[in-house]
Amino acid sequence: MKNLNSIARNFAAIALLSAAAVGCASTANKEGTGEYIDDSVVTTKVMSAIFADPDLKSAEISVETFKGVVQLSGFVSKEANISKAGAVASGVEGVTSVKNNLHLK
Repeated sequence: MKNLNSIARNFAAIALLSAAAVGCASTANKEGTGEYIDDSVVTTKVMSAIFADPDLKSAEISVETFKGVVQLSGFVSKEANISKAGAVASGVEGVTSVKNNLHLK
């Protein structure tokens, strides 16, 4: 009986650890915890870089990041600033690609 209880406890512990590991893993549509934190850092760096550029500072630009892919959306006042914002975002460490969905006001 002692062995049976020990086996049951070990099985329960393994099942609990497996469920926890799967809960933190990433999938194609969902980030894992570490990836979410990394993407938050990338988003902050991109937003800082855009704000530091005098031409883009006053633009209405939103930045979202998923697994290193940055999506820019919003509005800029000059056509040239659309590509400039994309170039600024591409130059940030951690950015794997940029989806530029900016529009002219």
